[in-house]
Amino acid sequence: MATAPTLSHFCDLLVQLAPIQEMGAGRAGARRIIPIVGGAVSGRVSGKVLNLGADWQTIYADGAADIDTRYAFETDDGALIEFVNKGVRRGPPEVLAALSRGEPVDPSAYYFRTTARLETGDARYAWVNHTLFVGSGAREADKVRISLFTIE
Repeated sequence: MATAPTLSHFCDLLVQLAPIQEMGAGRAGARRIIPIVGGAVSGRVSGKVLNLGADWQTIYADGAADIDTRYAFETDDGALIEFVNKGVRRGPPEVLAALSRGEPVDPSAYYFRTTARLETGDARYAWVNHTLFVGSGAREADKVRISLFTIE
């Protein structure tokens, strides 16, 4: 029998967001785009989130959000790393409504989990190209906080 994977903290991301762009109803739910305009990375890598990505979301009838982000960060030592993050945010209707209004909500009151793939051409970080990551998130009015873990 294979051993159960373990998690190891990789980094924390503070991702700054521009205002939500509502697209309207799509095939599966309400569609929206949330531009990613900057932020910070700290942990085993540190650096800055670049102003060149977005979160493409589908909001289902029950209020749950399907998360689909693509952006990049630059490490303090100059490596560019692409970040593709997919996930789910769900919770009680009153909690999701408070998040939607930009109110502070305890992250333990809702479920916000992601899976991530990273990619770089920088040899110093080539190992990220072949590693799976999971994250735990918290939504704030104009930012998202993600704690990212490698799956060992």
